Amino acid sequence: MPPGFFFCFIAVIVKFVGTKWLDRALPPVVIGSVIICIGLNLAPTAMNMAMLDGNGNYSLVYLSIALFTLLITVIANIFLKGFFSVIPVLIGLFFGYAFVLIMGNFFPAYRLIDFEVIRNAPFFGLPRLIAPKFNFISVLTFIIVSLATVCEHLGDTMVTSRVVGKDFYKDPGLHRTLLGDGAASLWAAIWGGPPNTTYGENIGVMAITKVYSVWVIGLAGVFAIILSFFQKFNALIQTIPTPIMGGISMLLFGTIASSGLRTLVESGVDYRHKRNLTISSIILVIGIGGGMVKFPLSSFSFELKGVALATLVGIILNLVIPQAKDD
Repeated sequence: MPPGFFFCFIAVIVKFVGTKWLDRALPPVVIGSVIICIGLNLAPTAMNMAMLDGNGNYSLVYLSIALFTLLITVIANIFLKGFFSVIPVLIGLFFGYAFVLIMGNFFPAYRLIDFEVIRNAPFFGLPRLIAPKFNFISVLTFIIVSLATVCEHLGDTMVTSRVVGKDFYKDPGLHRTLLGDGAASLWAAIWGGPPNTTYGENIGVMAITKVYSVWVIGLAGVFAIILSFFQKFNALIQTIPTPIMGGISMLLFGTIASSGLRTLVESGVDYRHKRNLTISSIILVIGIGGGMVKFPLSSFSFELKGVALATLVGIILNLVIPQAKDD
């Protein structure tokens, strides 16, 4: 609940202060570099899902499944037209699933789908609700920790703007996106759920499908909520082998990083200038290399790392390093 209140508080400040400072704090050299970090920071996750089995060992079987799924998704994304051109991820998922089922009839190593989970699952189920509890130290700690998710929110909103081709910092406004994030966390906390955060992986889906309608995304959210009550469906989702998602994620996460490169190219960022080269270099190393700032706070610890830290450092460097006369 504290992160939700904190996000709402930041939203009020942004509402009255405005967002003009963002144009100075987040020029294309920072924006593009951070977007690249977001995509490449997810790359190890995609490759681990594509190559490593449940015991963390390298598996050619997993890799073959991931590559087949990736191939189908790429073909669907590039060559299909009309309705099928906006669902390449679902097409890749379907054919990847079918590939595993067929290969499993001939090779035991491909028998990764267990329908017993579906048979054992009830048809309908309700979540277990937990009443929230309050502790001053915990509240203070999570407010501080929320600084990291605020930076993450800035980065993901920035990437979404670049993918969609619309400045969401200005319309609907950063104060509204922050308020929505905070209100969602507050609502989740009331029912005993965890805080919400922006989810960079879904940006890749939008970039591939080019479906940006809030009505479509909102309707998908409604369907997700409804389907969550049907445990048989949830069990079916659980049967999807990890390498299938790994193959799809290879394209999704790479698309995010490519959006960052596109931002740098289309904005005409000149890397002959040491200022631009310095800012990008430090952002990329911190964001991709796993840079971290961490210190204890009572029984918890404050942690700012990866993309969130890279975004903050990029903003600071851009404000501190003077502009060259020929910039």
